[in-house]
Amino acid sequence: MPLLNKLSSAAPSRATGEDPAARSLSRLRTAVTLFFALDGFLFAGWVVRIPAIKQQTGSSASDLGLALLGVSAGAVATMTLTGRLCRRFGSHAVTVGAAVLLSLSIALPALTHSTLALGLVLLVFGTAYGAINVAMNSAAVDLVAALRRPVMPAFHAAFSLGGMVGAGLGGLVASGLSPAAHLLGLSAAGLLLTAAACPVLLRHPSPAPPSAPRSAPATGRRRMDPRSRRLVTLFGVIALCTAYGEGALADWGALHLTQDLGAHPGVAAAGYALFALTMTAGRLSGTAMLERLGQTRTLVAGGATAAAGMLLGSLAPTVWAALLGFAVTGLGLANIFPVAVDRAGALAGPAGVAAASTLGYGGMLLGPPAIGFLADWLSLPAALTSVALLSAAAAALGLRARNATAPARQ
Repeated sequence: MPLLNKLSSAAPSRATGEDPAARSLSRLRTAVTLFFALDGFLFAGWVVRIPAIKQQTGSSASDLGLALLGVSAGAVATMTLTGRLCRRFGSHAVTVGAAVLLSLSIALPALTHSTLALGLVLLVFGTAYGAINVAMNSAAVDLVAALRRPVMPAFHAAFSLGGMVGAGLGGLVASGLSPAAHLLGLSAAGLLLTAAACPVLLRHPSPAPPSAPRSAPATGRRRMDPRSRRLVTLFGVIALCTAYGEGALADWGALHLTQDLGAHPGVAAAGYALFALTMTAGRLSGTAMLERLGQTRTLVAGGATAAAGMLLGSLAPTVWAALLGFAVTGLGLANIFPVAVDRAGALAGPAGVAAASTLGYGGMLLGPPAIGFLADWLSLPAALTSVALLSAAAAALGLRARNATAPARQ
């Protein structure tokens, strides 16, 4: 009788050619992708107005650097807490709440007129930024498991695309709009997009993997055992190695091209744009690469490619060879962070995502100052080779973690 009931209930779906479960997953994937794009769009929109905010607050370069630490400090401090909130309330609800806070807080820096006030509001902005990154990555991990396809790079590609749109739009309106008007417009856009996407997330719980029992959805409620904790830490270190390179190239790539190779400022600015473009392209093709190579080979190949690219980018004697190195580095680094976060989430749910993300963003914090100290002791080209060393380390660690599995999903 139970079998007959199942066949009877499934018949209308076959007759109409519709699969409610697949349709629900498709809607969820679209909504989560939108939140990734929104995160990148808002963050890039804030970044392009930093010079104007610096002038508005009368901050020196060192004062601004301290204020900007508020973003990083707020993000890192809130990530572990966000993992707990996701376990209690679900990653979908936390994603929506964090998106609302991020959209509201992005308007605050333009209202400040002192370095202290800027640092305090950036702490709030960083808290929202860290929270949405953990929550939406947790939601994406559940979707990857339910879809049985390695689509995590596609979500991160949406973040990169959103960032490119946000930076491009910000550059276009920077001369015609005040920081207050621009950031307020971003706030309104963020709230509208959140309102459009949040019903899908709030109506649908996190999907269970196809092999999981219906009564145990993949909400990430399992806790880490010692073995899982070690593996999550390993994947977090892999994410750190990648984020170190991203942070280093963002802050020091253009200076290397102008100072060491004599590049025109416009060409130097194009260096990071080229790096970001190839990283986006790599992430857009990441699902196909993962399906063909698997996660371990993708990690190893990506780390090795980034190491070779950064050796060329840092030690090449000509501008164009260095630009080629930056482009190759972007391709290599593209899928390492998404795969590392996905593996950590598969092992321990939101707690794993939070731990790996915290280490990863720690690498983004560590990269720029570490390059600066190394450049003072040695030289900037020599300092940038540390990106190649850590990329090679990510490849080696990825190979070491090739047998990592999630006990709850075996």
